[in-house]
Amino acid sequence: MIRTLFPSIAWRLSLPCAVLCAVSFVTTTAHADPTDWPQWRGPQRDGHAAPQKLAQSWETTPPKLKWEAANVGIGYSSMSIADGRLYTMGSDDQNCFACCFDSKTGRRLWKTNVSRSGTGSDYNRGWGGGPRSTPTVNGNQIFVLTDTGVVAAIKRDTGDLMWKVDIVADYGGKIPKWGYSESVLIDGDRVVVTPGGKKFMIALDRQAGELLWNSNGVDAPAHYVSAVKGSFAGTNYYVTASQIGVVAFDCKTGDKLFENGLTGNDTATIPTPLLVGENKVYHTSAYGAGNALLRLTGSGNSISADAVYHNGLKSMENHHGGVVLVDGVIYGFTKADGGNWMAQDLETGETLWQEKLRGNKSGSIAYADGRLYCYNDGDGSIILVQPSRNEWKPLGQTKLPRETDVPRDRGAIWAHPVIANQTLFVRDQDLIFAFDIKR
Repeated sequence: MIRTLFPSIAWRLSLPCAVLCAVSFVTTTAHADPTDWPQWRGPQRDGHAAPQKLAQSWETTPPKLKWEAANVGIGYSSMSIADGRLYTMGSDDQNCFACCFDSKTGRRLWKTNVSRSGTGSDYNRGWGGGPRSTPTVNGNQIFVLTDTGVVAAIKRDTGDLMWKVDIVADYGGKIPKWGYSESVLIDGDRVVVTPGGKKFMIALDRQAGELLWNSNGVDAPAHYVSAVKGSFAGTNYYVTASQIGVVAFDCKTGDKLFENGLTGNDTATIPTPLLVGENKVYHTSAYGAGNALLRLTGSGNSISADAVYHNGLKSMENHHGGVVLVDGVIYGFTKADGGNWMAQDLETGETLWQEKLRGNKSGSIAYADGRLYCYNDGDGSIILVQPSRNEWKPLGQTKLPRETDVPRDRGAIWAHPVIANQTLFVRDQDLIFAFDIKR
């Protein structure tokens, strides 16, 4: 087994167990801003930003650019914001790295190499190379996953590498066709990640990178989904998806709790599941899979996930831009009919409206202070939209001041937008832009 433990934490392994346990359960940032965005898709992994006062329209006064950063590196990683710092990932010809910027000025604070760069022999780079994962900030650490399958823990203040684990070499994973893309989930002392294969999901100790458990009951390839934590009938679970559809595991043991194959597909299952209350899970993916609302029943280790509805073509087929739930309505970009922004009734699955924006084949979405932020993958526009069951209601837009010079091949603008500290952060490969959106 290949595990690299760096001297910066090696001394911890000799501490008494009580002290080690106390360290391992640090789960919050001591001085975090309450409007931070510390991980993939925001504080709760649902695309919703933390509460903050933001401009309600851009029609007369578009957002002003606060700063831009260049030379961030190749890749589609989005960003995490915590305590005045921005964390993301990139790569160059030799290395895949994590990096940290001052979120108020764009000044780079540190850069840490994590693994070698991915190559065309690792996965299909025809849609662009580089990391796809977003760092997870938790306590005094950040956690990252490279496109080739190296998980690492890094000291968030200094960038010192604490440990790293190769989930392909160590746990029998296989790099997906377009590279590992999951953003790891931190739950207490557990680092939860999906190598794929017989050890489909694993939980690692956050301080040393050692295996706590591997999942049981699933042998399937990893796709591109990031897990979320839920709870039903007193049982906590991690839910993700792959070509086999939605699947969940007991947080304590790794045993499979439930599975539903309706929204899996053989090509690329990507969007993160949405938890709806305690007993429902919504999921969508493209390539003909469509969308489904699942209802959980049962208890303990006997839980079933049965469809309330399942819609195929012409409904929500979200590719990789994610969806958000606002007041009983699902919003996101569907691949149906050549690509459209779309609203869907959560409870019935009914399509409420679709809006085509020419020149865009996909788009990523976030929600903050009563507004949708719709980031288009073709023209680099970010449209502020008022949520509505009845119609597309745009309230102004802004665009990237400039686009990257990095060749995308067949790729597009795919890093998700981030809203934190009354600022909109958007990325296009090696460029990051920060816009003032305060009210």
